[in-house]
Amino acid sequence: MIDIPGLPVPDAGPIFDVALAVHIAAGITAVLAGLLAMLSHKGGGWHIGAGRVFLGGIIALFGSMLAMVVIRWPATIHLAALGSIALAAALLGWRNRRRGASDGAHIAWMGLAYITMLTAFYVDNGPHLPVWERLPDWSFWLLPTAIGAPLTVWAIRRHRPHPSTDPTTTPVH
Repeated sequence: MIDIPGLPVPDAGPIFDVALAVHIAAGITAVLAGLLAMLSHKGGGWHIGAGRVFLGGIIALFGSMLAMVVIRWPATIHLAALGSIALAAALLGWRNRRRGASDGAHIAWMGLAYITMLTAFYVDNGPHLPVWERLPDWSFWLLPTAIGAPLTVWAIRRHRPHPSTDPTTTPVH
């Protein structure tokens, strides 16, 4: 076991080490790009660019996760499930937007991808993080959703088209 600032890292060989380095870089990139996309004007250049970087980060996270999961199978099967959900949600969010689907569907899928990515991080690392190590194991699974789901619902409601400006609605007389 190798210790990187308080986080134990399995000594699983050079392939694992390279995958872990890619995974850490991709995770930081996805977290920051996702935040930038969330906080920037929807449809603007910053939002679109950050969204693309977020999707790329999720794809890199998934690829590096696969390598690490194969090396540490079956102890990390839960991380493979979470990574698959995060990737599928991000791809569905990207696809929905490319096809002109509603902002709500796009926000919901991307929110699910972000929440699932954070859940995987906390499930794997939470027991070793300051303050988090005091929490019960179930909290690593539930806290990201408990915080992220209401924020996602708020964002969907905030970006809902107004009936007066939505050409697909007709006024009721």
